[in-house]
Amino acid sequence: MAINPDTLLNFPIPEVRQILTRRDSVFYALSIGLGHDPMDERQLDFVDHHRTLQAMPSMAVVLGHPGFWLGNPATGVDAVRIVHGEQGIEIHKPLPVEGEIIGTTRVTGLVDKGEGKGALLYSEKEVRGADGTLYATTRSTTFLRGDGGFGGPSGPVKTPHPTPETAPDLVVDLPTRPEQALYYRLNGDDNPLHANPAVAIKAGFPRPILHGLCTLGVVTHALVRALAGYDASALKSLDLRFSAPVFPGETIRTEIWRDGAFRARVLERDVVVVTNGHAEIGGKNG
Repeated sequence: MAINPDTLLNFPIPEVRQILTRRDSVFYALSIGLGHDPMDERQLDFVDHHRTLQAMPSMAVVLGHPGFWLGNPATGVDAVRIVHGEQGIEIHKPLPVEGEIIGTTRVTGLVDKGEGKGALLYSEKEVRGADGTLYATTRSTTFLRGDGGFGGPSGPVKTPHPTPETAPDLVVDLPTRPEQALYYRLNGDDNPLHANPAVAIKAGFPRPILHGLCTLGVVTHALVRALAGYDASALKSLDLRFSAPVFPGETIRTEIWRDGAFRARVLERDVVVVTNGHAEIGGKNG
């Protein structure tokens, strides 16, 4: 049965009110790999609750997160065949490490790529404090692999940032752990694709895959490390496209250019997993 575009464009995604604790902020940082190197004291500013903590900017994607709402049968979406396609984060003010957070998510667009070719769903989330302070806006593109051909518009489609043809200026290798997806899903994304082998196989993968947003967290760590010396407040925005899944336990190599462009690959398979990335650091990278 074809999806109903009016249903999706007006789907009542619930507002989420969350009491964020310092423990939550530490757990998020640990779930994306901060603290893996016990000799890197700079990482302790994200994972040692006895310090003046910083929040990793990518935590915006889990704050006020509405959960796997596309798994609700009322959406009409083939939930097993959903793939996270693109993600953007705009930081308006450094994220807090504790306090009340309000997340408001809405669908902003739907593109029909045609029968057998899937559909693109665009969504946006605003992350605010209880006093109305806007901390971040996140924007996602979700590829609905089983839902094309519903008679919707074929555009407009988001234009990706170009990747330079020159060699990268900086390279950061960060490992993931075999159980990392099981940790990361405790941030609020319970999609069984990341935990249940049978569901992963049904979706066409040999085993559970890492959340795309966990990959984003690892890449954000690399950017903050390489371009900002672990000053999380320097990262103002980033955009990227997911091009292939990461399997937990693989090493993610982030290749970075001084103008803010980046991509990422897994070393074990030499597969590019993130493309068309671009980050703005301290307002210097346009």
